[in-house]
Amino acid sequence: MKFKIKVLLATFNGFDWIINQIDSILNQSGVDVVINISDDGSSDDTQQLLNSYSSFGESFVLLPIKKNGGASANFFRLFRDADLINFDYVALSDQDDLWHNDKLSCAIQMIQANKVDAYSSNVLAFWPDDKQKLINKAQAQQQYDYMFESAGPGCTFVLTKKLALVLQGFLIENEEKCQLVALHDWFIYAYARSNGYKWFIDPTPHMLYRQHAENVVGANVGLKAKLSRWKKLRDGWLVEQALLIANILGYSNALPIQKLVRYNFADRLWLILNVTKLRRRLRDRVALALFLILPLKR
Repeated sequence: MKFKIKVLLATFNGFDWIINQIDSILNQSGVDVVINISDDGSSDDTQQLLNSYSSFGESFVLLPIKKNGGASANFFRLFRDADLINFDYVALSDQDDLWHNDKLSCAIQMIQANKVDAYSSNVLAFWPDDKQKLINKAQAQQQYDYMFESAGPGCTFVLTKKLALVLQGFLIENEEKCQLVALHDWFIYAYARSNGYKWFIDPTPHMLYRQHAENVVGANVGLKAKLSRWKKLRDGWLVEQALLIANILGYSNALPIQKLVRYNFADRLWLILNVTKLRRRLRDRVALALFLILPLKR
């Protein structure tokens, strides 16, 4: 028997790309796929296009149109409202990528082989001019990395039924608290790691990660993208989100979080000296250390 996979697909003004992405999901090999879609109030023809997929019957479920207020809220809505109980695994999908036809089957193989509860992977970013670049997120996981970053793009995530159901229950019970979470992928990774679930990050990419002007986050390639993220860091966005997620998930008393709360010179020095435990990638550690040298903007 093939494993049954529920794919949670969040859409917003994705008319230009979504047909190819849906086709790449429905063409997954070795698994049975059902797609749940939540549209965040698109102003283009995305909703009309999605309605045309009703002919796919039970393999395609379009949730009632609802304005959720962003990608993170839209994915949380999918987790709360989708039927997950009758599926073996749950995967997340963006509207504008292209999946290799073995993406889900490879993820399941890695989950089983490594005896883990969740999976993510590297991606191959691509641009309209056919440029491609590997986005490497598969560095070794660190003691506190989940408090400061995601495991990678949420569009690569595959969760076991066990983890997906407990996460679903948490999101239902804490809907209001989660409204200000900006990045669903970081939150899901933090939820899993802080609750003792095991995660595997695959160095092999199994999808094309589309880059365009409307990307919510994107691949962080190029000077402009790096400067934009540095500005968000200096404006306190990382600290704000780290403290918010820690508060929601109940690890506010963890040592790194307490250091962020006080944020005096000694606390910043401790964080700098322990930066290898906070981020996985070298350049991210350097950026965080540089940020920590300076007093936080209030």
